[in-house]
Amino acid sequence: MKAADNTYFVTGTDTDAGKTLVTEALLVAARQQKLTTLAIKPVAAGCEHSPDGLRNDDALKLMAQMTEPLSYEEVNPVALEPAIAPHIAAQQVSQKLILEDLIKHCQTVLEKPVQLALIEGAGGWRLPLNDSEYLSGLPQALKLSAILVVGMKLGCINHALLTVEAIVRDDVPLIGWVANGLDASMSCFDENLQTLKHQIKAPLLGVIPCLADMEDKPLAAASYLDVQPLLKAL
Repeated sequence: MKAADNTYFVTGTDTDAGKTLVTEALLVAARQQKLTTLAIKPVAAGCEHSPDGLRNDDALKLMAQMTEPLSYEEVNPVALEPAIAPHIAAQQVSQKLILEDLIKHCQTVLEKPVQLALIEGAGGWRLPLNDSEYLSGLPQALKLSAILVVGMKLGCINHALLTVEAIVRDDVPLIGWVANGLDASMSCFDENLQTLKHQIKAPLLGVIPCLADMEDKPLAAASYLDVQPLLKAL
């Protein structure tokens, strides 16, 4: 099954690159244009106990910004308590992560009629689910385009270019990328950005500065993003 043209997979150069912030900001920007939205966080590690069960802060953040009233389980079907690599967290609680299960879940949720749907990955592009499957198989199976979040820090050029190579090799279209500022004091930020702009053959959707002191980060980040390349199918 091919997902709708208005559905995208958000991945990052590594853990803490800013995938959730960018996904939130894209949802905010779409809502500002009166568009209906939903988001899915298929796998999340580092969940906390609540009266309703395990809950992941990133998934809750997405729920706060989307317009579609989804249940928590629809947004985050696999919630793991240990804050470690998901496949290892799953092993520790005797749970098996199966790509086909995630594909079927996303297909069901994506049947809901919205104008923009985002699936946020976990970790980086080549995140293991088990001994033979990776989360990158999800956008492959659903024939989604990817949005890459580059965490701007020392080493980001190598991380970004290797990730782009892997995405292209997997035959997943890269519809755009976002430069997300992680360190306000990063040396040669502009020079790194220019190198990435030259090397990555996909639209730059925005440059988000370090927002460490901002109260409403998703709203602030949304002002730096151009969502029009994502809305061409509308």
